[in-house]
Amino acid sequence: MNDTSTQTQIYHHESQITSHISPWLIKLVYPLATKLVFPFFFKKMEIIGKENVPKTGAVIIAPTHRSRWDALVVPYATGKLVSGRNPHFMVSANEMKGIQGWLIKRLGGFEVNTERPGMDSLRHSFDLLSQGEMVVIFPEGNIYRTDEVQTLKRGIAKIALEVETAKPEVEIKILPVTIKYSQPIPQKGCSVTVKIGECLTVKNYLGKSVRESSFLLTAYLAQSLKENVISYIRNLD
Repeated sequence: MNDTSTQTQIYHHESQITSHISPWLIKLVYPLATKLVFPFFFKKMEIIGKENVPKTGAVIIAPTHRSRWDALVVPYATGKLVSGRNPHFMVSANEMKGIQGWLIKRLGGFEVNTERPGMDSLRHSFDLLSQGEMVVIFPEGNIYRTDEVQTLKRGIAKIALEVETAKPEVEIKILPVTIKYSQPIPQKGCSVTVKIGECLTVKNYLGKSVRESSFLLTAYLAQSLKENVISYIRNLD
């Protein structure tokens, strides 16, 4: 299946997936996490680049994926407390289990098969972004216990380019975010640093074929994530 036919299918496919943000749960979870859970578990939390988070408009938040804690850390770093908005999530199906899964489903999460993303997940992302929402999509796909940025999947670029093409008034942006824990598998007493880079403006990558544009946009996203890591390391020196 070529890229053009894939994009057409996303645009015309009617998604059976929904994502829900529970107002009462949001009001309970964020204060609980920021005042109790995070201080209890993490020795230190540092958020760098909050000024880069858009307050309005369609945004794909594209973080590296290092732990299941990311599902709470990313909204803390980019969500209500920073941008005034609650992001939706595209989350790996194997992370939607137990208490964590119950919470994620009510905090805007919707599952995706990271190996073979279903059309429903892609279409729901398209719908949310077309409405000017924030959507978290992990471009590496799965969790990796390393500081190195892994090969990115082109799903983010394909969705972003299709939204920009079909809804140019939306002016979608992609926000690169790197997450670094002081331990490969976070344990109580570890530290976490979130580095938020400057947004990529998707309309700047139009004008080529779908395939070329998606490769180019993915390459620039990877570069932005790697620059975040390098910048963080230099700040430690």
